[in-house]
Amino acid sequence: MKNIGFIGVGMMGQGMAHNLVIKGFNVTVMGNRNRKPVEELVAEGAREASSLQDLVAGTDAIILCVTGSPQVEDLMFRAGGILENCRSGQIIIDCSTSEPMSSARIAEQLAAKGVKFVDAPLARTPVEAMQGRLNTMVGADAATFEKVKPVLEAFCENIFHIGDTTSAQKLKLLNNFIAIGIATLTTEALAMCDAVGVDQRKFFEVISKGGANSGIFQMIASGILEGRSDGMKFSIANASKDLSYYNNMTAQIANPAMIGPHVAASLQQSVKEGFGDQMLGAMVKAHKDRLAAKK
Repeated sequence: MKNIGFIGVGMMGQGMAHNLVIKGFNVTVMGNRNRKPVEELVAEGAREASSLQDLVAGTDAIILCVTGSPQVEDLMFRAGGILENCRSGQIIIDCSTSEPMSSARIAEQLAAKGVKFVDAPLARTPVEAMQGRLNTMVGADAATFEKVKPVLEAFCENIFHIGDTTSAQKLKLLNNFIAIGIATLTTEALAMCDAVGVDQRKFFEVISKGGANSGIFQMIASGILEGRSDGMKFSIANASKDLSYYNNMTAQIANPAMIGPHVAASLQQSVKEGFGDQMLGAMVKAHKDRLAAKK
């Protein structure tokens, strides 16, 4: 599997595609509105596809690294899309954070054409993507996992085979629920420091030495103390999307008192107030603005 199509060369995708190119894969990328990553990858040796049909025709595997299920479904089902043009023996690897129910429908329709669907959502940040040190969880049958593993090793340090298709997406949503939950709690606590008269630096010092410390706490809180809201490079809109997927997944089995909907409500409120495109640390300001409005 040396001929790889790559769609979604954004913050994460550019680093992933970069590693595929420098490690000897023949990479074809799909252009987007942001031309800079495409041009940089082409300069490194990638080829830019003239169309989605062109990308699908010349590849053994196609990696998707897009925002979520609506974008994946559009690529799959649009006129001239992947489903229409794929051929038996190809493998689609979805590295997006997608809804398991959507992925299951896609996998079923691809299987009818002899095409395998692998869910391989990612963990870590664009920094590790460029370093080739991402983590990925993989949902695929054993034989397909062995085929795609060398491809994933080009940009991943840790690869976890979770089980069959959609198992990795489910685990990713559980992971993101914890990660985004910690981030949401951290931003609210930092905002409340000022509200109740606690020095943020003292708060940071105490939490850093105790059991409530975590990598996510460090990213967000240290950034806020430096006057930045981008310590954790994950947008509020994306976090809100992931929590909606988590809540959709758990809706039929969870009771209304579960925490997920409350975390989602906090994120959705920040999006509504215009913070969606900003990183999660910006929720500190969102909380502060709400507190100020109540005075």
